Amino acid sequence: MSFITTSFETYTGLPEPVAYLFVFMFGAVIGSFLNVIIHRVPNEESIVFPGSACPKCKAQLKPYDNIPILSWLILGGKCRNCKEKIAIRYPAVELLTALSWILVYWRFGLDPMLFVGLVFVSTVIALMFIDAEHMILPNVITYPFCVFAFLVRIIYPIAFGTVFSDMTYRPLSSMTAYPTWTVSLTGAFLGALAGGGVLRLIGAVWKKLRGVDAMGLGDVKMMVGVGALLGWRLAFLSIFLAAFAGAVIGIVVIMRQKDKNFQAQIPFGIFLGIGSVIAFLFGEQMIAWYMRTFVP
Repeated sequence: MSFITTSFETYTGLPEPVAYLFVFMFGAVIGSFLNVIIHRVPNEESIVFPGSACPKCKAQLKPYDNIPILSWLILGGKCRNCKEKIAIRYPAVELLTALSWILVYWRFGLDPMLFVGLVFVSTVIALMFIDAEHMILPNVITYPFCVFAFLVRIIYPIAFGTVFSDMTYRPLSSMTAYPTWTVSLTGAFLGALAGGGVLRLIGAVWKKLRGVDAMGLGDVKMMVGVGALLGWRLAFLSIFLAAFAGAVIGIVVIMRQKDKNFQAQIPFGIFLGIGSVIAFLFGEQMIAWYMRTFVP
């Protein structure tokens, strides 16, 4: 992926910490909107109307009670009107989104990929929390996410000359006679197959062996989008990281149970989201380190 070395300070004359402050603030605002999506989309409610209100007393939130992170802290995590507790998920999503935006800005700077990264992490955060609460990954999010991924793989090589990391490795590196955007699109299809196809295969094999569903189609659709955007190498890495994180957390959860239920269901979308974000931000560096360290 290409990078722009010109800094925020060069463009604006303002010190770089100001850029991080702006990114954090806008990220928190987007996190507040993600809370609306997380709460309403699974219930098939409008994300536009009505305005935000207390889930218990239905009192409409005043603008000063809807400031990301700060309002929750000022109110002590309770509704101003009825004193009902406000779930910690709300400031957690806002803070996580803000910090994720800072990471993306730190990674890409003022590169065109900054926009892609911000959309990517925001979408993944919404999917993770929806899966955690409802154990679904809604089509209304996963389908547009897939379309977005394929459009980026077509438009960015044309508009910005972006070379995605998978384009420098076989089989795409051998397609030198083809336009860059067709190579990129081919990589998107390979990545989608690697991401979604592998999960679909694992789920089918597990159901054949154990007779239970191990992988929902929502996970598959999510990884189609992730794979299309990141390419086959980082799609595999995302799944590996998700499986590793899921195994560790799964063991901890099972060990804490009194009945040791090994069929306990844990939403895998959470771990796919974690693995995908890590792979997006640091995947190529992780693969390079592994190759240097363990491959002669």
